[in-house]
Amino acid sequence: MRAFVIIFIAAFSQLILSQTKSAELPLSSADERVFPAKGAIQGINLADKSLTIEHGAISNFMAAMTMPFSVKDTNELNGLRVNDEISFQLHVTPTDSWIDQIAKTGTAAAHENATPVQPPPAQSPENPLWSCQFTNELGQAVSLNDFRGQALAITFIYTRCPLPNACPRLSKNFQEASQKLAMMTNLSSNWHFLSVTFDPEHDTPQTLKNYGKLYDYNPAHWSFLTGSPDKIAELTRLADLRYAPDSGFINHDFRTLIVDASGRLQTIFPVSGDLSDSIVAEMVKAVSATNQTALLP
Repeated sequence: MRAFVIIFIAAFSQLILSQTKSAELPLSSADERVFPAKGAIQGINLADKSLTIEHGAISNFMAAMTMPFSVKDTNELNGLRVNDEISFQLHVTPTDSWIDQIAKTGTAAAHENATPVQPPPAQSPENPLWSCQFTNELGQAVSLNDFRGQALAITFIYTRCPLPNACPRLSKNFQEASQKLAMMTNLSSNWHFLSVTFDPEHDTPQTLKNYGKLYDYNPAHWSFLTGSPDKIAELTRLADLRYAPDSGFINHDFRTLIVDASGRLQTIFPVSGDLSDSIVAEMVKAVSATNQTALLP
C-alpha cells in the first residue's frame, strides 16, 4: 500500500510539473479538453486577440466568472460588440486555452461601471494595511512595511485555479519576469514580487511553497503570501480586485500592480495573458524611482 502511495504521489507531481515547466513535449489530441459555454462580451481586444467574457458556469470545469479568453482565429470576432450574448467552445490543454465557434445569441444589458485601469489617487502612507501581518510561504510573518524602498510587483492568485491562462499564467509571468530581471547585472537588486492568495483556507504556507517550487521561484525576490481573510479582503479591495467562492472554485478578476521604490502605485494590469516583458519594463522604471510624494494607499 505504501509503495502504491509513493508511486501515485510521484506521478501526480510529474503531472503538475509538466503543466508549468517551459520545456514540454508536443501535445496529443488526448491532452485537449473541449467545453461548451455561454456568456456576454465585456471587452474586445483585437491586438491581443482576446475577448473578455462574463460567462456562466462551465459544466465539469469551472464556475461562472468574468475573464479574458484567447481567440486564435480573429475572423470569429467580426461583427461582435460589447454586451453581445454568445455561445462558444472552450479548449483547454495543460499549457494553453482558447475559444472558438463563437456565435451571437442575443444582447445583454450594459454594465454601468467599467473596471478602472488607471491607478487611483494616492492616499496617506499611514494606512494601517502597511503594517498588517501576513504569512509567507516559509511560515514567516511579513508586512508590506518590510518591503519599503523596494519596487514591488503584486498579483493575486489561488493555487487550485484550473485555467492555464488565469492564475497559472500570472505565476508564469512572475517566473519569466523575475528571471529576466535577475539576469540584468546593471539593475539594482531592490525589487520583489508578491503573489497573494485569496484562498487562505486551502493555500497554507506549505502549499504556497510547493506551488512556488513549480515555478522555480527564488524567495530572495519572490514571496507568496497568505493571511487572515479580512486582511486579504482589504488588500484586494484596495487593488479593486473582486473575488468570491463559487462551487469549489473562486470567481475572480485579474490584477497585477507595480509599485515603485518610493511606494507610488505606478501601473495596474487588469488582465492575465503574457505580461512578462511588460512587467520587466515597468519594474526597471520602478526600481529607480525616488519620488516620495505619492504612496501606495
